[in-house]
Amino acid sequence: MSEESLPDDTGPEYGDALPEYAERVLDVTERIPPGRVMTYGDVAEWLEAGGPRQVGRVMALYGGAVPWWRVVRADGTLLPGHELRALDNYRAEGTPLKEASRSAEGHLPRVDMKRARWDGGERADGHT
Repeated sequence: MSEESLPDDTGPEYGDALPEYAERVLDVTERIPPGRVMTYGDVAEWLEAGGPRQVGRVMALYGGAVPWWRVVRADGTLLPGHELRALDNYRAEGTPLKEASRSAEGHLPRVDMKRARWDGGERADGHT
């Protein structure tokens, strides 16, 4: 995915500054309470900007400093390559999980989206 797929406010980088859209995505991620999750699409909808792919790109590039495991795929599957780290965090935070069926690859659970999904609560004043 190229930088062109990010919203317009994510132009060339200078120094250590993050693109404004990335800062907004990371801010929302930090607001998600322990034990709860939002989908990539939920974050984009809450921000009223971008889409799931743009949020995913931000998380891939900059998400390591925030609770990245709280932003998930809509079906609740664990992030490929990071399943065990995410699972440790979910268990530590008490995130509701669904046990995997025997036919599921790797027999890893999924996030129980009905119980774990956070709607973002009310927006903070001045936050968009």
